[in-house]
Amino acid sequence: MADQNNKNNNAENNISRRDILKGIATTPILGVFAYDFYKKKTLAKLKDKAVNLNLGIDDENAKSEFINSSNGELVRIGIIGAGGRGTALLQALGFADKGWYDDLYEKAKTGDKGAKQKLETYHNQQMLNVNVVGVCDVFDMRAEKAINTVSKGMHPNGEQVDFQGVERYLRYQDMLANPEIDAVIISTPDFHHAHMTIDAVNAGKHVYCEKAMTLNEEQLHKVYAAVTNSNVVFQLGHQNSKNESFKKAKEIIDKNILGKITLVEATTNRNSKEGAWIRHLDGNGKPKPGSEKTIDWNQWLGNTPKVPFSIDRYYGWARYFAYDTGLAGQLFSHEIDAINQMIGFGIPKSVTSSGGIYFHKDEPRDMPDTFQSVVEFTDREFTVLYSAMLASSRSRGRIFMGHDAYMEVGGQLKVYADKDSTQYKSQLENGIITTDKPMFVYPKNKINVDGITSATEKYYAERGLINTSVDGKNIDITHLHIKEWVDVIRNGGTTGCNIEKAFQDTVS
Repeated sequence: MADQNNKNNNAENNISRRDILKGIATTPILGVFAYDFYKKKTLAKLKDKAVNLNLGIDDENAKSEFINSSNGELVRIGIIGAGGRGTALLQALGFADKGWYDDLYEKAKTGDKGAKQKLETYHNQQMLNVNVVGVCDVFDMRAEKAINTVSKGMHPNGEQVDFQGVERYLRYQDMLANPEIDAVIISTPDFHHAHMTIDAVNAGKHVYCEKAMTLNEEQLHKVYAAVTNSNVVFQLGHQNSKNESFKKAKEIIDKNILGKITLVEATTNRNSKEGAWIRHLDGNGKPKPGSEKTIDWNQWLGNTPKVPFSIDRYYGWARYFAYDTGLAGQLFSHEIDAINQMIGFGIPKSVTSSGGIYFHKDEPRDMPDTFQSVVEFTDREFTVLYSAMLASSRSRGRIFMGHDAYMEVGGQLKVYADKDSTQYKSQLENGIITTDKPMFVYPKNKINVDGITSATEKYYAERGLINTSVDGKNIDITHLHIKEWVDVIRNGGTTGCNIEKAFQDTVS
C-alpha cells in the first residue's frame, strides 16, 4: 500500500511538473527553469519565476539611482506656511523638530517598533545641502517653531542643526524680495497657492507648491503662463511618482500585461473628524492654539470675503469653498495624479461630478462629505470612476481593469488574471495562473505601518502616499520628491510633477 501511495504521489508531482513545463514551453530559458526546480525543489518558486519572466517583469526590490545631493552647490530656501504640511516638508528637506526626534529616540531604545521605524525612515534620507533661511507664517507660534527646527533641529544623519541665519517674515512678498533666497516652498492653505506661485516666479524663485495648484481655470492658465515663460524649476507637491509600486504599475501597463484597459476605479474612504477636516479641537476636545493676537487674520483671509476670526475656520479651511475645493482638490487630486503618472492620459473629454453633505451636518461646512466623479477619456477609450465618502473607513482601493487582468495599486501592487482572459488562456487552463491568487506582487513585503498612529496617516500609508522601499529601506516619498526638485535646480532636467503634468492634473 505504501508503494502504491508513493506511486500516486509521484504521478501527481509529474503532472504538476509537466503542466508547468507545458505552460512555459515557449520560453527559451527552459533549461534554467528545470535546473532551478531540481536544485531548489520548490515548485511554487519555479511557477513564480516562470510567470514573471513570461510577463517580462521582475519582483526584485528597487535599487537606488540617487544623485548625491550633499555634494552640490548650497541651495537657500524660504518656506511660506509652516503648519502641518509645512512641518512635513521641512522634515523631508532634512530638518526635524528636536522634540519629535528625541521622543522617538527614547521610545526606540525601549523597543517601541513604531518609533524605531519612523526614526529609521528619517535616517534613510539623504542630506541635501540646503539651508532654510526664511520662514513666513501668519501664526506666530508656527513661525517660531519652524525657525527653531531649521536652526536647532535634527538632521537625518543624527547631527543637530546649527544655523543662525533664519529670518522671520510677516509678509511673503518681503521674503520674495530677498535676493539671497534661491527657492521657495509654498505650503499654505490652497486658496493662496496661485497668486503666491505667480509672485514667486516673477521674483525669479524656484517653486515647490503643494497641491492643489489652483482653485479654478482662470488661475490655472495664469500660473501655467507664468511658469512656462520663466526659467524657474517648478514642482507640484504630488509625490506619488516616487512610489516604487507606482513605477512598477506604469511598467506593467506599458507592457500590456493587463490587456486593453477601459475602466479605472479610484476611491477615498475616511471616517474620522480629522479626516473630515474638523481639526480645531485637540485630543481632549479643547480648541487648539491661536487667537487674533497671534494670527494675522486679515493676511490669512487674503482676497477672500472678510469674515470674523474663527479658530474653526483657520484649522478647518478645507470645508469651505472660499478656500478650497474639498474632496476634489484635497483627495481626488491625489488619485488623478497617481493614475496620470501610471497611464498618462492628458486632458479628459468630459467630467461629471455630484455629491452632498450627507453625514457631517453638526459643524459649519459647505463642502460635500460624499462625492463622486466620472472622468471620460473617449480618445483613449477608457473611463476613470472616482467616489469618496467621509463616513466610512472601509478600504476600496485603486484598481485598473483590463481585458486580461486587473491591478490593485497602493502601498503594494497586485495583479490578478481575469478568468476570461485571451492573453492568459493557456496558462489558466494549465493551472500555471489562477484567478484566486495574484500572479504578480510588488514589493513582496508590504511597507510596515506599525508606526502609523492617526487614521489620516494610515489612510495615506495604505494608499502608497507616505513611504516606499528602495534598496530594502523605507524612504519617505515626499523626501524623494523634494530631493528631485533640489537636484533639478542644481543640475537641470525635468521634475516629476512639472507644470505640464500639474496642468493636466488640475484640469482633470
